[in-house]
Amino acid sequence: MSKVTINLECGCFRKSGIDNNKLFESKKLALEEATNMAHSMNKTFCRRHNFTVKEDGENVLIEVRNNN
Repeated sequence: MSKVTINLECGCFRKSGIDNNKLFESKKLALEEATNMAHSMNKTFCRRHNFTVKEDGENVLIEVRNNN
């Protein structure tokens, strides 16, 4: 099992209804989902933050950073 975690739940994320800490049967599936989530969040959220995907052992982390 692999988990996708968002490291910082910004306001847009909390309002989106997207679940944090999703579990997947494989790391490959988790990585695909995290990549799709980050892409979608970068396009549809308020753009104050940038979302990037990072592998963390068997898990996948979506990092949230401020856009400057």
